[in-house]
Amino acid sequence: MESYDIIANQPVVIDNGSGVVKAGFAGDQIPKYCFPNYVGRPKHVRVMAGALEGDLFIGPKAEEHRGLLSVRYPMEHGIVKDWNDMERIWQYVYSKEQLQTFSEEGFAIPHSIMRVDIAGRDVSRYLRLLLRKEGYDFHTSAEFEVVRTIKERACYLSLNPQKDETLETEKAQYTLPDGSTLDIGPARFRAPELLFRPDLIGDESEGIHEVLAFAIQKSDMDLRRTLFSNIVLSGGSTLLKGFGDRLLSEVKKLAPKDVKIKISAPQERLYSTWIGGSILASLDTFKKMWVSKKEYEEDRARAIHRKTF
Repeated sequence: MESYDIIANQPVVIDNGSGVVKAGFAGDQIPKYCFPNYVGRPKHVRVMAGALEGDLFIGPKAEEHRGLLSVRYPMEHGIVKDWNDMERIWQYVYSKEQLQTFSEEGFAIPHSIMRVDIAGRDVSRYLRLLLRKEGYDFHTSAEFEVVRTIKERACYLSLNPQKDETLETEKAQYTLPDGSTLDIGPARFRAPELLFRPDLIGDESEGIHEVLAFAIQKSDMDLRRTLFSNIVLSGGSTLLKGFGDRLLSEVKKLAPKDVKIKISAPQERLYSTWIGGSILASLDTFKKMWVSKKEYEEDRARAIHRKTF
């Protein structure tokens, strides 16, 4: 069976995250493939047989050899910045080798949709800056991936960051790929604080808790109580230790006093966006929103806007 036949018979669902691509078939419970959303190019000239071969590396190979590569993310804050590299990643997802190898009924409320421009990569960049102040330098794009791993394993969100600033913070030890270790102090909670306080890097946008509360307040008055009691965490940054407790604490300060707030943190929340796409793509009613290749070639972006809100 050709890869085209597989695609035609079963929709491929891609959660095109700024940091990680998740891809699989519609109807599956979890994506088949997850890999960093970057393209790697060799930093050094190949001078001997057996050295790293190839001009471009995507997926597991790029992750495996990242120390030898200059890595570039084609997306930033959910917006494609480099279409050529983005298309290379999509071609990789759709390659024959790759193809072989939570659900509630409801309605969209487009006027209540709000966007947060501070994300996981911003936290990683801020952590790199804080680590530099503590005497640890991470310069290259490959070393930036090490910072991301440190963030995921060592950082946490404090319920009371002002209090923690006055205390002697317990340091966490992290072993680097070369075997050396570093001790991480207050940077552990200062870096993810950026999600709630973008002003730490001079950004004047609202924190994630404020955006959430404002979005609910923009919905119909009769829906607000229900929405406050059905907050669902989704995405990699919500996996940070203490995120749910901190979000609950902050939203309580912004919500009406008599409103019950409930936050769900599903174990599969790293894949929640993809799972939603998988369910949606499996529905017969969704087929009328598909944009064919012919439609796109004729009308380009207008074809997409015509079929989506």
